[in-house]
Parts: sequence; C-alpha cells; structure tokens
Amino acid sequence: MQNSRMRPKASGLGPLSLILLMSLVLAGCAGPALDDYQSTGPDLVPSQFFTGELSARGVVKDFSGEVIRSFDADIVASWDDNGVGTLDEVFRFDDGEEQTRVWTLTPSEQGYHAEAGDVVEPGTMRWQGNAIHMNYVLRVSYGDGTIDVRMDDWMYLVTPDTLINQTTMSKWGVDVGEVVLVIQKKGAGPAPQS
Repeated sequence: MQNSRMRPKASGLGPLSLILLMSLVLAGCAGPALDDYQSTGPDLVPSQFFTGELSARGVVKDFSGEVIRSFDADIVASWDDNGVGTLDEVFRFDDGEEQTRVWTLTPSEQGYHAEAGDVVEPGTMRWQGNAIHMNYVLRVSYGDGTIDVRMDDWMYLVTPDTLINQTTMSKWGVDVGEVVLVIQKKGAGPAPQS
C-alpha cells in the first residue's frame, strides 16, 4: 500500500512556477516609467508650458477603442508668487455638454499636488524630460449618476507650443476608456511640416 503523500506529482505547474509566470505577465503589463523620459526633449516644465491661454481638441474612447465623444477646450493658466498654479478648463463636447474643471497645482516634494472639484483622490504631477505623469481619481457623469474612475495621465511636449495628452481610464483595475487630446498655446502657429 502506497502512502498518497509519497506519490510523484502529476505533470503541471507547481506553485513556484505559477508565481514566476504571474510575475512575468504582470511585469509585461507595466507601463512606462517617468525616468524613461529623463533625456528626451524639448524639456517640459509645467509652469512654463501651462501659462496664459491654451486650447485643446480631443476624443474620448470606450474600452474597445471606439471614439464615443469629441471635444474642444479652452484653458487659462496662471501662477502666483508662491508657485501655485491654476488651470481653469472649459470643455465643450460634441453632444452639447459643457464641463468646467479648475485645477490647483501646489508645489510639493515630488512635483505638484494636483486637485480639482471633481477629483476625489488628488494626484501628484511629476515630470522628466518632455513628459508629465499624473494619476488621480475623477468623478464623472454616468447614466443618471456618477462613477469614480482612475485616470493615468501622460503628457508629452512635442514642440515648445504643443503637447499631446493620453489618459487611460480604469475602474477596479480594468481599463474602461481613454482620452487623447492635443493642447496648444493660443497664438502659436501650426506645427512645422517635415
């Protein structure tokens, strides 16, 4: 009679193999790190780009990547003597909805503490090279109510007057949409042709 504890294991993945496999899968899902942009240019300094009047145009995509809304926005940005920034944004969507969001950017050890009225979990704005990263929770309209979604916000300066912004929206760790927009300083001419 054999002891069941002494039987050889059936072929398959053991616990250690599963842990290793999951670690590799999760590492493969990791997004960019801000340090990856340390030596890229042109240099993006929030208080230099976000000043005066800016305009934006963009789209909102659903979880499948389909464009579900488009918008334009006007932004007025200013900074006080203590280095606190205000970004007053007015969005106009193609379905007639208008939204206003006023960001307050307060200097902190990591960059700027970023908060707004509909931001239920403020974020930290950090930057390196030509990139800015912010991660925060935004309360958005959904059906007859609201829903809180995590916003993973990446901005890239492509010319001194033009910034591309890509934001992944997620809920419970699952991507539910994306916002892509271009922000340009007003009065800046069109991008040079190459």
